[in-house]
Amino acid sequence: MGSGQLKLFSGSAHPALGQEIADVLGIPMGQARLRRFPDSEVSFQIDENIRGTDVFVVQPTCKSVDHHLVELCVMIDAFRRSSASRITAVMPYYGYARQDRKDKPRVPISAKLVANLLGAAGTNRVLTMDLHKAQIQGFFDIPVDHLFAAPVIIEYLSTLDESELTLVSPDAGGAERARAYAKRLGADLAIVDKRRSDDGTAEVMNVVGQVGGRVCIIQDDIVDTAGTLCNAAHALADAGARRVLACAVHGVLSGPALERIEQSPLEELIVTNTIPLGEAHTKSDRLRVLSVAQLLGKAIQSIHEETSVSSLFV
Repeated sequence: MGSGQLKLFSGSAHPALGQEIADVLGIPMGQARLRRFPDSEVSFQIDENIRGTDVFVVQPTCKSVDHHLVELCVMIDAFRRSSASRITAVMPYYGYARQDRKDKPRVPISAKLVANLLGAAGTNRVLTMDLHKAQIQGFFDIPVDHLFAAPVIIEYLSTLDESELTLVSPDAGGAERARAYAKRLGADLAIVDKRRSDDGTAEVMNVVGQVGGRVCIIQDDIVDTAGTLCNAAHALADAGARRVLACAVHGVLSGPALERIEQSPLEELIVTNTIPLGEAHTKSDRLRVLSVAQLLGKAIQSIHEETSVSSLFV
C-alpha cells in the first residue's frame, strides 16, 4: 500500500471529471474551499486533516490556462505545507505543451517552464494523458505516468461495424500515432500532406494512401480551431472517401471550431473528457464525448498501491 490514505481533490478546471474519478475509486471528494479574492487571486484552504496522506489533485490546465495552472500550483503548495506524504498532479490535459523546443529564434520552451513550476510548487509525481510530444516527460525531475486514451477511443471505433477502415494522419508529424491506431484496428493508413502553393497563397492538401470508397477516420491528439482537421476532411471527401470521421484526445475547440466542423464533411468528431466541453457538447450533434475517468481511476489506484501502471499504457 502506498503512503498513507488516498485522498482526491479537484481544482475548478474540471470538477465533473474529478467527481467521476472519485466514483470510480469509491471514495468521497476531498473537502477544501477554493475561492478567489476580488482581484482574481486564488484563495485555497483544505478543510480536513491530510497529514501523511497520498494526495491526488485533478486539474487539466485547459482554458483559462494560466488561471488553472496557478490554481494548481497554489493547491499543491497548500498540500505540501499541510504535510501530505505525497502529492500527485493529475493533469489529463497538459497545457503549454505545444512549445516544447526552440524551433524559431528567441522563443520560450514553455512545456519545460511549466514542468519547473510544478516541481517548485512541491509536486512529487505527475499523471497525464496523451502529451503533445512524449519527450516532455523528460522535462520533469519527478516521475511522470503518461497514459494514453487509445484504449477508450479504439473500443468505441471497433463498434463502427465497418470493414474498409483507413486511419488518417492530418499531417506528417502525427503518422506514428495514426499508425498505432491503424494497427490495433487492423486498418490501412493514409497521410494528408499539407503544403503551400507555388505563390504561397493557398494550402494544397495531397492525400497519400488509398482512401477511395473507404471509411476514413482522421486521428489527432488535439483539436483546437479545427482548421487542419476540416481541411483534411475536405481533402478526403474530394479523394472519394465513403465516410469521414475524426477522433482526438483533447477537444480544445476554440473560436470557430464547432462552426467549421458543422460545415465540413465530418460525420462525427470523437473526443474524450480530458477537457470540459461545456456548451460545445450540447451545441453540436456531431460531437461524441468518451470518458477517461475509468482509465485515470485505475492509474490512481495503481500509483497509490505501488503496483504497475504499465498495463494501462497500451
